[in-house]
Amino acid sequence: MQYDEPLFRPPSEAHSLILQATLGCSNNTCLFCGMYKMKKFKVRPFEAFKKDVLECAQYMPGARRIFLADGDALVMSMSHFTKVLRLLYAKFPNLERVTCYANPINLLNKSMGELRQLREEGLDILYLGMESGNDEVLKRIAKGSTRAEILEAGRKALDAGFPLSVTVILGLGGRKLSEAHIRDTASLCSELNPTYLSALTLMLGPLEGYFAKTQGPDFDFLDKLDMLREVRGLVSALETSGTVFRTNHASNYLPLKGVLSRDRAQLLSAIDAALADPDRYLKPEFLRAL
Repeated sequence: MQYDEPLFRPPSEAHSLILQATLGCSNNTCLFCGMYKMKKFKVRPFEAFKKDVLECAQYMPGARRIFLADGDALVMSMSHFTKVLRLLYAKFPNLERVTCYANPINLLNKSMGELRQLREEGLDILYLGMESGNDEVLKRIAKGSTRAEILEAGRKALDAGFPLSVTVILGLGGRKLSEAHIRDTASLCSELNPTYLSALTLMLGPLEGYFAKTQGPDFDFLDKLDMLREVRGLVSALETSGTVFRTNHASNYLPLKGVLSRDRAQLLSAIDAALADPDRYLKPEFLRAL
């Protein structure tokens, strides 16, 4: 089997078998994301996918977790998706879960009955990129979804029985919109109450100059202490029940993990310690993305 690279997966899928059911991203408009800009989106033919599955089943018969790449397998038709799931569970007898990214619009385009059927067929965690809860930020980054659509899509996934893992991005609003970005992101996450919530830090690499131009002359990037203050604002304002909060993505300066309704004080204490002594606690630049 040969991957169509580059290949990406969430941090929690580090030990999963990755199989490409689709190539690229069905949306692919987000200005902060260069993950799939070099790929033209398509759903892979079932027979091509099946060939990869049979090969992997021969060499990794004990696989317990599978992540369906690339950017949004949920765009697949129901007939195609059910064939994919049934094949996976038939060929990997120890398989415990199959997961994928979920674009808000593609979640909305599936009926509740279709989502519940996919859940019954063995689709498990859905990874939803919220990015921000502020409509101006969402418009500026060309997310292709509004706050209201993201909330509706997330609630729909939860109501269909899916564990929902949401990601937001620190620094996405720049200095001018930082306060509004964190305030509205915290309120949207509180309304949604996802199963998992992860904060990533804006890390653009070669896209930095292009991104800055698209945001206008009033856009200023945040420094690492500003990013940490946004984490603090987010943790302070979130009102969720049972949500696991993490900053374990490679882009972040300070790894954190806790249940917000239980561990808020400890999380804030760790953030304050890092703000007081950043050289001691924050990840150096050369280790980010590793």
